[in-house]
Amino acid sequence: MKIHSVNKKAYFEYNILEKLEAGIVLIGQEVKSIKLGHINLKGSYVIPKDSEMFLIGAHVPPYQPKNIEDYHPERSRKLLLKKKEIAKLIGKAKEKGLTLVPLKVYSINNIIKVEIGIVKGKKTTDKRESIRRREIDRDIRRSLKV
Repeated sequence: MKIHSVNKKAYFEYNILEKLEAGIVLIGQEVKSIKLGHINLKGSYVIPKDSEMFLIGAHVPPYQPKNIEDYHPERSRKLLLKKKEIAKLIGKAKEKGLTLVPLKVYSINNIIKVEIGIVKGKKTTDKRESIRRREIDRDIRRSLKV
C-alpha cells in the first residue's frame, strides 16, 4: 500500500468515528498525477447525490499542464461503493453533527482508493488538548534522541 495524500486537517478538526474504503472514478491523466503525489484533500468532502457518492473539492492538478485545454482540477469525482455502503453513508450523513470527509488517498496493486471517514466536529477545547498531547509526544521523542 502506497499512501499518496493524507488529509491532516481532517484529523485535527474532527473526531473520526468510522472509516470506509472506496474506489474513485478518474481519467487517465488524473491517475498519473495522483501517483506522483499531486493531490490535495484539504477542504474536500463527500456528498450523496441520487443514491451515489461524490468527492467534492479535491484538487488534482493536470499531469502535463501544457497539453490540457479543457480540464477542471477540482471537478466532482464519483466514488465506487456497494449499495449497502452507500445506504449506510447516506443515513449517517443525515444524522445531525456528522460529516463525510476523505481522510487519505492510497493505492493497492495500482488501484487508487480513498479512505472516507464518518466524522464529528471537535470543540475548541478538544483541539487544544490535541495540540498539547502532540507537543508532549514531540518533547518525549526529542529527549529519547539525545
